[in-house]
Amino acid sequence: MRSTYCVAAAAFAVAAFSAAQADETCNSPYISKLIKGQEDYVYVWTLGVEGLGDGSDKLVTVDVNPKSKTYGKVINSVSTGTRAEAHHMGLTDDRRQLWAGGLSENRIWVFDIASDPAKPKLVRTVSDLGDKSGFLGPHTYYALPGRMLVQALSNTKDKGGKTGMALYSNEGKFLAAHAMPTSNGGDGYGYDLAVNPKKNVLLTSSFAGYANYMRPLGELIKDGEAMKNFGNTMVVWDLKALKPQKVLAVPGAPLEIRWSLNPKDNWAITATALTSKLWLVKQDARGEWNAKEVGTIGDPAKIPLPVDISITRDGKGLWVNTFMDGKTHYFDLSNPEAPKQTYEKVTGKQVNMISQSWDGKRVYITSSLLANWDKGGADNEQFIRGFAWNGKELTQKFEVDFAKEKLGRAHHMKLGSRALANKGG
Repeated sequence: MRSTYCVAAAAFAVAAFSAAQADETCNSPYISKLIKGQEDYVYVWTLGVEGLGDGSDKLVTVDVNPKSKTYGKVINSVSTGTRAEAHHMGLTDDRRQLWAGGLSENRIWVFDIASDPAKPKLVRTVSDLGDKSGFLGPHTYYALPGRMLVQALSNTKDKGGKTGMALYSNEGKFLAAHAMPTSNGGDGYGYDLAVNPKKNVLLTSSFAGYANYMRPLGELIKDGEAMKNFGNTMVVWDLKALKPQKVLAVPGAPLEIRWSLNPKDNWAITATALTSKLWLVKQDARGEWNAKEVGTIGDPAKIPLPVDISITRDGKGLWVNTFMDGKTHYFDLSNPEAPKQTYEKVTGKQVNMISQSWDGKRVYITSSLLANWDKGGADNEQFIRGFAWNGKELTQKFEVDFAKEKLGRAHHMKLGSRALANKGG
């Protein structure tokens, strides 16, 4: 039994790519309208399950305003009519659109969330990513002024990990492709991206390609050569020129990137999935960017599998979800050179994404990692759970069982508000 569990845990470790900008404190700095009061909705990008409801990927709206009669319940659902391994989404800079996609193909679905925030509408499908860029599996959607920068995980040629970023206008017009560097220490892999406009810096992280992440786990973990095909780098880019400047060695598949939102800070933090470490990317006195291991998440020997992370607005706290043990951790980042865990709680049998409100009083957690890699049997919980956070304890306030509601697997989240209806465009 123990041997079987350890093999399964190791297998799940390779699936750690499913986190990126999930919450209000982790959006692009170019998004002009942040929800600084009580959010009204959480939009959940949901993986379709064959035989469950219509079986398609969909955008689900959950009412999260405690004063509402439908608090904690699903109030809307928009289906794509297909399954494409729904994964992540991102807001445009004017917060009128939500771009979302899947890892198994190249289509990007664009939803209007401004006309009626309670009922998003599918208004456009962008389908030329593969043809125009050669990239496959769009993962991160990041707002730039009037544009969207899309980080892919793979490519259309060999479905390996060599990939890049595609730049689009907010109207869905392809503008340019930027390959991940493969020289000067670059491994060509991509995963997340995040910018610091004041420093003119874009950071990217790395994971693996389609040939790895879409294979059955049993096959993948037995393939020694395939298991070597994971990213171990981060790249520092010139933001304005979109050109790579420096490759940083960050072993263990660095995933989501969070810049401190404190204007006085000049650092970002990430978590490595395969080694369960926290890494700090910081500018030194000479102006050089460097990466440094600064903390450990759980017991790496037990492969807790850190997935999503969420930084507080003051840059002094970090939430970390670990998939395998279903735990949510909180780290004190008062000294980012030495993060200290001050709290942890089991919040599910499997947990993935974590989103927090701007004021830090509410936390939302979803369960799904990836269709083929979620746990089985009774451990295959599919939910969104809402929690209150008083600085000392997480208290669950509601749950939506996505399997019971025949919706699918709950994955990525973004927050919505009635106050943002028909504004800014």
